[in-house]
Amino acid sequence: MNTKPHAVTEGNGRPARFFITAGQVSDYTGAAAVTNGRPEADWVLADRGYDADWFREGLIEKGTRPCIAGAKITQDDHQI
Repeated sequence: MNTKPHAVTEGNGRPARFFITAGQVSDYTGAAAVTNGRPEADWVLADRGYDADWFREGLIEKGTRPCIAGAKITQDDHQI
């Protein structure tokens, strides 16, 4: 068993919101939890677990620039 921490920090790195999910739970659950009621931000930095169109579009609609690594693409994702 493991856990995943999800955090929103201020510009200087101090935690503003913190949420923990079980390891097998999708990162989208954590993204939704920390996004609700989050403080205004110029940009959001996140790893590829948060790479979802709905998450990016929600940030952009609120005037926040997403900086999120794209999802890993495997050979199975391409038709050969």
